[in-house]
Amino acid sequence: MLTAIKREFIEFMMSADVLRFGEFKTKSGRLSPYFVNTGNYRTGAQISTLGKFYAQCIKDTCGDRFDAMFGPAYKGIPLATSAAGALARDFGIDKPFFFNRKEAKDHGEGGSLVGYKPQDGDRIIIIEDVITAGTAVRETVPVLLSAAKVTVSDMFISVNRCEVGQNAEKTAVMEVKDEFGIDVHSIVNVLDLCEYLKEQGGYADVLAAMEKYIKQYCKF
Repeated sequence: MLTAIKREFIEFMMSADVLRFGEFKTKSGRLSPYFVNTGNYRTGAQISTLGKFYAQCIKDTCGDRFDAMFGPAYKGIPLATSAAGALARDFGIDKPFFFNRKEAKDHGEGGSLVGYKPQDGDRIIIIEDVITAGTAVRETVPVLLSAAKVTVSDMFISVNRCEVGQNAEKTAVMEVKDEFGIDVHSIVNVLDLCEYLKEQGGYADVLAAMEKYIKQYCKF
């Protein structure tokens, strides 16, 4: 169901040129008729608004029942930062956040993590942009588990593409749950995008391409 907040978020992504339609090669190698590029958020107002949407989703799902937020480099860094700020500002939930370097620092204090230092027993949530085939999650979880004996309970993303992962019978989100025990929560999913485009009208060609893509790669 396309709720008011989902509609607002889709319009926000489109206004920031984050949600785009055309032909794009995804990290999984698939040619997609739409693409979500959170790297296109580039103003203070945009990142503040983005944090509001993530914070609402986190608050509704986890409340304050977690210890820290992790944003995988590179795109997850501003996402986790904005979500942490909005949680504190809008809901009084003040939680630490941290992120990783692509290459470990070999001077100063060294290490590959910046910000909060996870502790044994911590419950960590991951803040990311999208999941297509689950590749990025498989790279991220080992980073966290090597830092401390943590539990990675939940992951929050902008858009659930609902695409199959390595197993053609399961979506990448299902695989993440099966492999790592992580529940993935999205602000919107691909069906929400289609419903929005149908409401607006004038997107017949885009919808036809998306419906073909969904039939080929998606499961619900």
